[in-house]
Amino acid sequence: MASKDINNPQINNTQYKDESGEKVLTKKDLNKMAWRSLFLQASFNYERMQAAGWLFSMAPALKKIHKKKEDLSKSMKVHMEFFNTHPFLVTFIMGIIAAMEENKSDTETIRGVKVATMGPLGGIGDALFWLTLLPISAGIGASLAIDGSIAGPIIFLIMFNIVHFALRFGLMHYGYRTGVNSVSMIKENTKLVSRAASILGLSVVGGLIASYIGLETTAVINAGEARVALQADVLDQIMPKMLPLGYALLMYFLLKKNWSPIKLIGITVVIGVAGKYLGIL
Repeated sequence: MASKDINNPQINNTQYKDESGEKVLTKKDLNKMAWRSLFLQASFNYERMQAAGWLFSMAPALKKIHKKKEDLSKSMKVHMEFFNTHPFLVTFIMGIIAAMEENKSDTETIRGVKVATMGPLGGIGDALFWLTLLPISAGIGASLAIDGSIAGPIIFLIMFNIVHFALRFGLMHYGYRTGVNSVSMIKENTKLVSRAASILGLSVVGGLIASYIGLETTAVINAGEARVALQADVLDQIMPKMLPLGYALLMYFLLKKNWSPIKLIGITVVIGVAGKYLGIL
């Protein structure tokens, strides 16, 4: 059954049936999407992360762009795939993707652009908001509050949200304009853009594996009077982060074998608990 699905031309077809791209989105539509993006993480889960919130935000544009139900269904399925980025900068990606959808770019190119942009924007957003804006605005507000001024929390909220909402709405419109201006280039170089986006996406995934998968063994091998730490003296000497890479590749292999993400999460929890109990992790 799975092999039939893989060879099904309707599933592998990346083009929309209606390829007549026309400008239908207005500033009101873009603002509506920006407001909806506030709910990006309302249904956050560990299988698809922000995917449901992303689709909820994109829905007004998709319904207006795709007149055929088959095209709308295909687009919504693509946008329910795994997605995770910084919630304050997500509108930049939304603007670009809305422009690409409006011009009926193929779904593989849209998928590639999403994957390529969500990782870098996640890092930029963390540095911009959590490491810069939040400490500055909270510091000013807290200093006023400590002195007994009721304006402290108000100043904090005003400072933080002026920047927050300016970027949320500004990046939506900027991303849309950028997407529209670059659509002709994307259509002429679809394969090149898809390949470049895929390479960047894989690079981002590789960086995430090394940064976020914390898997180390505490096992020690006793050989006579010698004690060899398996992690520090063996694995790290061969290649740092070998265990996280191996585990990520194992999870990828099992996903290819149609194991569900929920099952893999359960296996990860069991391995972690058992490894800690046995003293090897």
